[in-house]
Amino acid sequence: MSEPQTVALRLVPAEADVVAYAREVGAALRQHGMVCATAESCTGGLVGHLITETSGSSDYFAGGAIVYSYAAKERVLGVDHDTLTTLGAVSAEVAQQMARGARELYQADVAVSVTGVAGPGGGSAEKPVGTVFIHVSAADGYEAGRRFQWRADRSGNKLLSAVAALQMIAAYLETLPD
Repeated sequence: MSEPQTVALRLVPAEADVVAYAREVGAALRQHGMVCATAESCTGGLVGHLITETSGSSDYFAGGAIVYSYAAKERVLGVDHDTLTTLGAVSAEVAQQMARGARELYQADVAVSVTGVAGPGGGSAEKPVGTVFIHVSAADGYEAGRRFQWRADRSGNKLLSAVAALQMIAAYLETLPD
Protein backbone atom coordinates (compact mmCIF):
# COMPACT_ATOMS: atom_id res chain seq x y z
CA MET A 1 0.00 0.00 0.00
CA SER A 2 1.47 3.36 -0.95
CA GLU A 3 1.60 6.43 1.26
CA PRO A 4 -1.58 8.52 1.55
CA GLN A 5 -2.00 11.29 -0.96
CA THR A 6 -3.05 14.75 0.17
CA VAL A 7 -4.97 16.92 -2.25
CA ALA A 8 -6.01 20.51 -1.61
CA LEU A 9 -9.58 21.68 -2.17
CA ARG A 10 -8.55 23.93 -5.05
CA LEU A 11 -7.67 20.82 -7.06
CA VAL A 12 -11.20 19.42 -7.05
CA PRO A 13 -12.10 19.05 -10.74
CA ALA A 14 -15.33 20.22 -12.32
CA GLU A 15 -17.88 17.43 -12.71
CA ALA A 16 -18.05 18.02 -16.49
CA ASP A 17 -14.32 17.31 -16.73
CA VAL A 18 -14.76 14.17 -14.65
CA VAL A 19 -17.59 12.94 -16.89
CA ALA A 20 -15.32 13.45 -19.91
CA TYR A 21 -12.61 11.43 -18.16
CA ALA A 22 -15.12 8.69 -17.28
CA ARG A 23 -16.06 8.60 -20.97
CA GLU A 24 -12.37 7.99 -21.84
CA VAL A 25 -12.13 5.18 -19.29
CA GLY A 26 -15.31 3.70 -20.75
CA ALA A 27 -13.84 3.83 -24.25
CA ALA A 28 -10.76 1.99 -23.00
CA LEU A 29 -12.94 -0.67 -21.35
CA ARG A 30 -14.86 -1.05 -24.62
CA GLN A 31 -11.60 -1.27 -26.60
CA HIS A 32 -10.47 -4.16 -24.39
CA GLY A 33 -13.90 -5.81 -24.51
CA MET A 34 -14.17 -5.58 -20.73
CA VAL A 35 -17.02 -4.97 -18.32
CA CYS A 36 -16.55 -3.21 -14.98
CA ALA A 37 -18.51 -3.00 -11.75
CA THR A 38 -18.37 -0.75 -8.70
CA ALA A 39 -18.71 -1.20 -4.94
CA GLU A 40 -19.18 2.12 -3.20
CA SER A 41 -19.60 3.30 0.34
CA CYS A 42 -18.54 6.91 0.98
CA THR A 43 -19.06 7.94 -2.67
CA GLY A 44 -22.67 6.79 -2.57
CA GLY A 45 -22.77 5.63 -6.19
CA LEU A 46 -20.88 8.57 -7.69
CA VAL A 47 -18.40 6.37 -9.59
CA GLY A 48 -21.24 4.44 -11.19
CA HIS A 49 -23.08 7.69 -11.89
CA LEU A 50 -20.08 9.15 -13.71
CA ILE A 51 -19.58 6.01 -15.78
CA THR A 52 -23.26 5.91 -16.79
CA GLU A 53 -23.39 9.55 -17.87
CA THR A 54 -22.33 8.24 -21.29
CA SER A 55 -24.92 6.72 -23.61
CA GLY A 56 -24.04 3.10 -24.36
CA SER A 57 -22.21 2.59 -21.08
CA SER A 58 -24.09 -0.68 -20.64
CA ASP A 59 -21.53 -2.08 -23.10
CA TYR A 60 -18.86 -1.85 -20.39
CA PHE A 61 -20.65 -1.28 -17.06
CA ALA A 62 -22.39 -4.23 -15.40
CA GLY A 63 -23.62 -2.48 -12.27
CA GLY A 64 -22.75 -1.07 -8.91
CA ALA A 65 -23.49 -1.76 -5.27
CA ILE A 66 -23.87 1.06 -2.76
CA VAL A 67 -23.07 -0.62 0.54
CA TYR A 68 -23.04 1.95 3.32
CA SER A 69 -23.69 -0.23 6.36
CA TYR A 70 -21.66 -3.14 7.70
CA ALA A 71 -24.66 -5.40 7.13
CA ALA A 72 -24.92 -4.39 3.46
CA LYS A 73 -21.20 -4.95 2.93
CA GLU A 74 -21.56 -8.43 4.41
CA ARG A 75 -24.85 -9.44 2.72
CA VAL A 76 -24.37 -7.94 -0.73
CA LEU A 77 -20.62 -8.29 -1.26
CA GLY A 78 -19.63 -11.03 1.17
CA VAL A 79 -17.27 -8.85 3.21
CA ASP A 80 -16.04 -10.81 6.22
CA HIS A 81 -17.76 -9.84 9.49
CA ASP A 82 -14.59 -10.27 11.55
CA THR A 83 -12.62 -8.03 9.19
CA LEU A 84 -15.26 -5.33 9.51
CA THR A 85 -15.44 -5.49 13.29
CA THR A 86 -11.67 -5.75 13.76
CA LEU A 87 -10.37 -3.27 11.17
CA GLY A 88 -13.47 -1.19 10.45
CA ALA A 89 -15.15 -0.44 7.15
CA VAL A 90 -12.49 2.13 6.29
CA SER A 91 -9.57 -0.21 5.68
CA ALA A 92 -7.53 -1.67 2.84
CA GLU A 93 -8.77 -5.17 3.61
CA VAL A 94 -12.43 -4.20 3.42
CA ALA A 95 -11.83 -2.26 0.19
CA GLN A 96 -10.23 -5.36 -1.33
CA GLN A 97 -13.10 -7.61 -0.25
CA MET A 98 -15.63 -5.10 -1.59
CA ALA A 99 -13.95 -5.01 -5.02
CA ARG A 100 -13.71 -8.78 -5.20
CA GLY A 101 -17.32 -9.13 -4.08
CA ALA A 102 -18.57 -6.70 -6.73
CA ARG A 103 -16.53 -8.43 -9.43
CA GLU A 104 -18.09 -11.76 -8.48
CA LEU A 105 -21.61 -10.38 -7.96
CA TYR A 106 -21.72 -8.74 -11.38
CA GLN A 107 -19.49 -11.30 -13.13
CA ALA A 108 -17.36 -8.39 -14.29
CA ASP A 109 -13.84 -8.40 -15.68
CA VAL A 110 -12.77 -5.67 -13.28
CA ALA A 111 -14.28 -3.95 -10.26
CA VAL A 112 -13.35 -0.93 -8.20
CA SER A 113 -14.35 -0.22 -4.62
CA VAL A 114 -14.33 2.95 -2.53
CA THR A 115 -14.67 3.13 1.25
CA GLY A 116 -13.75 6.03 3.47
CA VAL A 117 -14.67 8.99 5.64
CA ALA A 118 -16.17 11.74 3.46
CA GLY A 119 -16.84 14.05 6.42
CA PRO A 120 -17.43 16.41 7.97
CA GLY A 121 -17.93 13.99 10.89
CA GLY A 122 -16.89 10.40 11.43
CA GLY A 123 -13.14 10.81 11.45
CA SER A 124 -10.69 9.66 14.11
CA ALA A 125 -7.02 10.23 14.89
CA GLU A 126 -6.12 7.07 12.97
CA LYS A 127 -8.59 7.68 10.12
CA PRO A 128 -9.30 11.40 9.87
CA VAL A 129 -11.94 12.90 7.62
CA GLY A 130 -10.80 12.47 4.02
CA THR A 131 -9.26 9.02 4.57
CA VAL A 132 -10.28 6.80 1.65
CA PHE A 133 -9.28 3.33 0.51
CA ILE A 134 -9.77 2.36 -3.14
CA HIS A 135 -9.15 -1.09 -4.57
CA VAL A 136 -9.26 -2.58 -8.07
CA SER A 137 -9.71 -6.33 -8.55
CA ALA A 138 -9.63 -7.98 -11.98
CA ALA A 139 -10.53 -11.48 -13.12
CA ASP A 140 -7.00 -11.96 -14.48
CA GLY A 141 -5.57 -11.75 -10.94
CA TYR A 142 -4.64 -8.06 -10.94
CA GLU A 143 -5.11 -6.45 -7.52
CA ALA A 144 -4.20 -2.88 -6.57
CA GLY A 145 -5.19 -0.86 -3.54
CA ARG A 146 -4.32 2.63 -2.36
CA ARG A 147 -5.00 4.86 0.60
CA PHE A 148 -5.76 8.53 -0.03
CA GLN A 149 -6.01 11.45 2.36
CA TRP A 150 -8.15 14.22 0.87
CA ARG A 151 -8.50 17.70 2.34
CA ALA A 152 -11.78 18.97 0.94
CA ASP A 153 -15.39 19.25 2.07
CA ARG A 154 -17.73 16.24 1.83
CA SER A 155 -18.65 16.80 -1.82
CA GLY A 156 -15.03 17.43 -2.76
CA ASN A 157 -13.84 14.30 -0.95
CA LYS A 158 -16.47 12.25 -2.78
CA LEU A 159 -15.56 13.69 -6.18
CA LEU A 160 -11.81 13.28 -5.60
CA SER A 161 -12.41 9.67 -4.57
CA ALA A 162 -14.49 9.00 -7.69
CA VAL A 163 -11.76 10.47 -9.91
CA ALA A 164 -9.13 8.36 -8.16
CA ALA A 165 -11.28 5.25 -8.67
CA LEU A 166 -11.53 5.99 -12.40
CA GLN A 167 -7.77 6.60 -12.53
CA MET A 168 -7.13 3.25 -10.88
CA ILE A 169 -9.31 1.48 -13.45
CA ALA A 170 -7.40 3.31 -16.18
CA ALA A 171 -4.07 2.29 -14.62
CA TYR A 172 -5.16 -1.34 -14.73
CA LEU A 173 -6.25 -1.05 -18.37
CA GLU A 174 -2.84 0.41 -19.25
CA THR A 175 -1.22 -2.85 -18.09
CA LEU A 176 -3.10 -4.80 -20.77
CA PRO A 177 -1.82 -5.43 -24.28
CA ASP A 178 -3.57 -3.47 -27.05
